[in-house]
Amino acid sequence: MDLKILLPYRIFAEIKNVRSIVAETSEGSFGLLPQRLDCVAAIVPSIFTYQTESNNVHYLAVDEGILVKAGKHVLVSVRNAFGGTDLGKLHESVENEYKKLDDTEREIRSTMAKMESGFLLSLEKFKNE
Repeated sequence: MDLKILLPYRIFAEIKNVRSIVAETSEGSFGLLPQRLDCVAAIVPSIFTYQTESNNVHYLAVDEGILVKAGKHVLVSVRNAFGGTDLGKLHESVENEYKKLDDTEREIRSTMAKMESGFLLSLEKFKNE
């Protein structure tokens, strides 16, 4: 199979000669082999696994998205993905990224609160005039 993993802003990976894929949906995990019928599945945040013809197993931490299998082509479109062959390092990468996201989210919320209070003060001044 040919596997293509897409992010909103770029192509994350294109892998040829994939032997098997394991993906996680809200209904549980399922496997794809080259002979499987075409299908579409909604992927939940999880560990996405694929094995190449050289018997190397690769792991990807993926965010929510969609998987489409059509013939020998498998297209995975997710919001975010981190790759690796070592699950321990993959865990560290995901943890660090979520810390960054938490910091960014905190900054955004603080900025939004300042904007909202500024808007309300301006509205109050306008109302009193």
